[in-house]
Amino acid sequence: MPDFDLVIRNGTIATAADVFRADLGIVGGRIAAIAARLPSGAREIDASGRLVLPGGVDAHCHIDQPSATGAVCADDFRSGSISAACGGTTTIIPFAAQLKGQSLRAAVEDYHRRAEGKSVVDYAFHLIISDPTEQVLGQELPALIRDGCTSFKIYMTYDDLKLDDRQTIEVLATARREGAMVMVHAENSDVIGWLTERLESAGKIAPRYHATSRPMPVEREATHRAISLAEIVGVPILLVHVSGREAIDQIRWAQSRGLRIYAETCPQYLFLTEDDLDKPGFEGAKCVCSPPPRDKANQAVVWEALRGGVFQVLSSDHSPTRYNDPKGKMLRGTQASFRHIPNGVPGIETRMPLFFSGGVSEGRIDLTRFVALTATEPARLYGLYPRKGTIAIGSDADLVLWDPEREVTITNGILHHDVDYTPFEGQRVKGWPVTTISRGEVIAEEGKLTASPGRGTFLRCDLPTAARERLPSALQEGIA
Repeated sequence: MPDFDLVIRNGTIATAADVFRADLGIVGGRIAAIAARLPSGAREIDASGRLVLPGGVDAHCHIDQPSATGAVCADDFRSGSISAACGGTTTIIPFAAQLKGQSLRAAVEDYHRRAEGKSVVDYAFHLIISDPTEQVLGQELPALIRDGCTSFKIYMTYDDLKLDDRQTIEVLATARREGAMVMVHAENSDVIGWLTERLESAGKIAPRYHATSRPMPVEREATHRAISLAEIVGVPILLVHVSGREAIDQIRWAQSRGLRIYAETCPQYLFLTEDDLDKPGFEGAKCVCSPPPRDKANQAVVWEALRGGVFQVLSSDHSPTRYNDPKGKMLRGTQASFRHIPNGVPGIETRMPLFFSGGVSEGRIDLTRFVALTATEPARLYGLYPRKGTIAIGSDADLVLWDPEREVTITNGILHHDVDYTPFEGQRVKGWPVTTISRGEVIAEEGKLTASPGRGTFLRCDLPTAARERLPSALQEGIA
């Protein structure tokens, strides 16, 4: 009788703290033993020459998310999760988005229906709060937090999503009271609107002017304002998809003062630049995202901040709309102003290979930092650790076997999302996921799905430790 359901032998295991050689023994979907030499398993995988890493946790991705603009998300939970698995990601956290006037509870129930029976990997939900009514903040949100949706995102831009400062403070105060984590999209909406109108009046409507309408000070100001509001309320926040040096300076300043300000960035700010929005014709629309990519010099600043600890999370911000589609990037046609191009780029499958290649293979970050940013810290910040994001006794056996020497040219043809392009077409990477394991089951191998859609389960998140910490606040005792 075998001692284990699965034994992974001869691999080099990496966590956020250590790198070492050992065998892994898995029983009932969880890691049961880590040792130099383990007894037999019902199935064995020889990981010689491979790295054995925790499965990736992509804590910021948009999948089958409804939109008020008429744009349609290209990936549902089936295609999105298959793409994630083939890219080495075993846990995804997309967004149950409240539309203005909609019950937050109704948005979550709808999202459960969208996910039901489709995902290959395990998933949790963030919430998006666009209409923070008394009913939402006083009843629905606290109940949903108790149901395991312990993080939510708010916007300082986009007309159909943005909150004003008063609404933001109310949401932050609710998060402090309930112990939840708030994610903030920080850009100054009024400045973007003013710049956009000026550009359009001058006939400057091509995709490249999307970047012109969102210069770094737009992000810098909103980042500083979000930090200030969080400081006043006395609550941690996580600033998402931080694009560049000026916002990074604000975050570093806040962290140096002891404020609990966390930050996330994405591969588009490491591998794309504003020049990619200036491709011939309408092609630049493929790289329109907010905040936009900056210049080459800025990429080095983002890499340094990743290495130096300013960032805790590297997510994809996978936002899949097709290019050649009237419900995608061509929502208003190829002659429409940049303001009408649906924002976002696909990247759920390329996140980890790009970051491994540019980071570990090129010597910018070490392997433990790669694991921390792609798996351990997102799991910790969003209440999934130690079940997810690490290799430890009792943790779910979510693993990815990585060939650190394999060189691959990224093309859309090798990817598994349901999008008709990748903004990273032609990028040559070194290091590639060859086997992905979720709860002890091999779900993807050599770029092929080996498991059935629907095996993924919904994860109830705990209250994040970082969000439960009480911070000094300008609020009087008894109000917070």
